[in-house]
Amino acid sequence: MAKVCDFGKEIKKRLVDLDQSQEWLIAEVAKDTGKYFDSGYLHRILRGEIATPGIVASICKILELSADRK
Repeated sequence: MAKVCDFGKEIKKRLVDLDQSQEWLIAEVAKDTGKYFDSGYLHRILRGEIATPGIVASICKILELSADRK
């Protein structure tokens, strides 16, 4: 199993707090950005492999997380 980065852990914890699924987040990000976003893309973000600024900002907005990312 691939290791989840700190931002990925924040995402997963927040989804539990909101009682929402990753599928819900994927749909919300796609709707918010108007860009292609799927489970593979989210998985790569959760592992810290990619951090597309617009997608990360959308995730932070939707989950109400701090947008201060490196």
